[in-house]
Amino acid sequence: MNDTHRIVVIGAGYTGMFSAIRLAHRTRRLDVEITLVNPSSRFVERLRMHQIAAGQELAVHRIPDLLAGTGVAFVQGAATAIDPDARQITVDGDRTLAYDTLVYALGSSTDAGTVPGADLHAFTLNSPEIAGRFAERLAEVARAGGAVTVCGGGLTGIEAATEIAESHPGLNVTLISLDEPAAMMGGKARAYLMRAIERLGITLKAGAEVVKVLPDAVELAGGELVHSDACLWTTGVKVSPLAADAGIAVDERGLVLVDATLRSLSHPEIHAIGDAAAIRMPWGRIHGTCQSGMPTAQYTADTIARLLRGKRVKPFRFGYFHQPVSLGRRDAVIQFTHADDTPGRWYLTGRAAVAYKEMVSGSPLMTYRLSKRMNVTTVVSKGGRAIDEPAL
Repeated sequence: MNDTHRIVVIGAGYTGMFSAIRLAHRTRRLDVEITLVNPSSRFVERLRMHQIAAGQELAVHRIPDLLAGTGVAFVQGAATAIDPDARQITVDGDRTLAYDTLVYALGSSTDAGTVPGADLHAFTLNSPEIAGRFAERLAEVARAGGAVTVCGGGLTGIEAATEIAESHPGLNVTLISLDEPAAMMGGKARAYLMRAIERLGITLKAGAEVVKVLPDAVELAGGELVHSDACLWTTGVKVSPLAADAGIAVDERGLVLVDATLRSLSHPEIHAIGDAAAIRMPWGRIHGTCQSGMPTAQYTADTIARLLRGKRVKPFRFGYFHQPVSLGRRDAVIQFTHADDTPGRWYLTGRAAVAYKEMVSGSPLMTYRLSKRMNVTTVVSKGGRAIDEPAL
């Protein structure tokens, strides 16, 4: 009889990659087999996708290279189905992998299906390939002195708009936001950010609702047309339907419902992390970011290792620490926060903020390399006591 415990991690984003590498280190003396499944062999640095969109060449990191020396097996393919009763996943529709423990790390992506025409005429930052196609289009528009629209005034939209405006100063860049941009930041940090938007010559349309994306324009509520030779869509989030389709308990958004130890309420052998999980702290729900995702990956790797050793597991605890925002390559603003992600008193700007943001963006890869040899702590334990009840 084979007593090897089979752990399968689906999704090799920031959280899936970290959980697999840390699991390998934490279970190196146990009879464990770890498999990481992902459609692409390229590791995607989502924190830098706006740089690709602006036309910058970034280093390419391959998943097999990042896993080298860990013993983790990599399977390139998309998880297309989960059978929780048989405890197996289907890869690319025709291959099955059995598991004893499943780490569900499929994350989220920008939803371009909420507004007519966005899926047809707008680009997203959902993959390096799509961002690269936008960059090619951007270069054409820049040569013609055309216009670009960025839809979405969240931090991703702001980073994209400022990166584009700095890289292509002759472009007419318009940032369209339903709400006030960066509304989650404190007044002083936000004022600095708004001055940067003005300095870069970005036209801001705040409080504007996009109702349709056309081949050459963005239509706003009320009928106004904003000319657009290229549109970048950064607003709206969707998750994979895989968990819901498998009968795993999910919330109204499709996120896996988990208990205080990030295990599925309906299937405890499944651990959900990052954007894929509905996680509640005493102060409220965690929203998907790399900042919160990496700690869930660390915690889950440690939890699985402890469960395999028959040890007690403490509930997950997390609090936010900062909101780092790049404003092109030469400027940035960092808003430090309370545990619930509301703005605190302190913020950082200018060159110090640029260095800080670069450190944040590069930290996952450094964490993976170090985690092959040691336990690297990424969790920011803030926000008071951990929860004892499941996220509902």
